[in-house]
Amino acid sequence: MEALFIGHAYIDVTIVAPAIPSGDDKTVADDYAVSFGGNAVTAAFAYAKLGGKPDLLATQADDWLGRMFEDMARSYRVTLHERKVSRSSLSLVIPNNGKRAILRMRDDKHLHPFPPLNVGAAKVLHLDGHQQDAALHYAVQARKNGTLVSLDGGAVRGNTDELLEFVDVAVVAERFCEQMERTPSEVLHVLRAKGVKVGGVTMGERGMLWFEGSGPEEHLPALPVPKDLIVDTNGAGDVFHGAYVWAYAQDPNAPWSRHFRFARAASAHAIQHLGNEAKLPAVAEVLETAARYGDPIQGIMTR
Repeated sequence: MEALFIGHAYIDVTIVAPAIPSGDDKTVADDYAVSFGGNAVTAAFAYAKLGGKPDLLATQADDWLGRMFEDMARSYRVTLHERKVSRSSLSLVIPNNGKRAILRMRDDKHLHPFPPLNVGAAKVLHLDGHQQDAALHYAVQARKNGTLVSLDGGAVRGNTDELLEFVDVAVVAERFCEQMERTPSEVLHVLRAKGVKVGGVTMGERGMLWFEGSGPEEHLPALPVPKDLIVDTNGAGDVFHGAYVWAYAQDPNAPWSRHFRFARAASAHAIQHLGNEAKLPAVAEVLETAARYGDPIQGIMTR
């Protein structure tokens, strides 16, 4: 196993429409996309598109949406480890002027315990906080094995505080800070106190605040993608996570500044495309995006 991702799987339906009908009205959408969804799930697919071979522990149902998801995983050579639920989860995503509205239908009532997996050889374990029991179990195992544990902190969840004890890299969203009622800088202090080695707060078009080790707080600005080229920001953060996990797996000794710059360019590529699948960049597209917006990245090694 090269890298294990644990999360909750969705099918995302992304719709671009001039207006959302109400009452008995009807309208015709301008465009749409159907793809996989979910934080760690999308990160796993991004990792695969970049050339990695991820394992994914995700919720899965025996219905036609579940079979669609299985086909998606197979086409990207994502090794899927199923945790059964009764119904597949669905997200309706509506991009709007650099923001996005999301309506989720989620079944997170697991029918069985999480499956036993051998993570001993994994370079990275990436979590998004879903499947809290599995996330904590495998984080503990990864810490014992010396495997890097990465957390996408999109929100504060039931066992986030306990989970952080076993996390090496935590990149959280502004929503996480709001739930903690702290500023991004204050949250970085919390992460340091928990023993997190690399911490960050993503802030959309305002970039990211982050630290590595005992180093100072740094600001990584967003790449200057023109507003008229921004199509859909949903999932861009998940691509960011998948890209830095991939960059770390290629060269664990490289500084995190380079991993994050690579991920930033991957995210800048992502926001220019509709739907999660179209967002996924190949390595050449990441490097081209970085160079186009003034941050050429050298020394990225591919297998």
